[in-house]
Amino acid sequence: MPDAAGEKMTAHTPFLQEEEKLGPLASRYVDVGTIPWKPTQIPGIHMKILLKDDSTGLMTALFRWAAGTRLPMHEHVDIEQSYILEGSIEDDEGEATAGNFVWRPRGNRHAVYSRHGALLLAMFQRPNVFLEEFAGEKLE
Repeated sequence: MPDAAGEKMTAHTPFLQEEEKLGPLASRYVDVGTIPWKPTQIPGIHMKILLKDDSTGLMTALFRWAAGTRLPMHEHVDIEQSYILEGSIEDDEGEATAGNFVWRPRGNRHAVYSRHGALLLAMFQRPNVFLEEFAGEKLE
């Protein structure tokens, strides 16, 4: 379906009911409770994709981390933004706690850990690339 510029729209919300009936310029109201939690390849991390553009890698998602979860060393291919709703995540540079925000520039490399678990809203311009145990993979 073309957008305002006449190009095929590639952004979508997986599991959004009746999205195919919406016009290219219609707002997408997302009932987040109807979107299932999807396990990622990282044990202890589940996600709900709220917006995804397969052609660019743009993604907004909720991430739920179990206590004690570690996200292995990875590189941010472009800017990533995270708003912490519950709990906290930390790395060698600091800790982001509930109600706070952290963003990482392109090229930032780190591993992340959550001692007590976390719920966060993350926005990616392009997916991260793993450098350790999931080398070359993207978080999906």
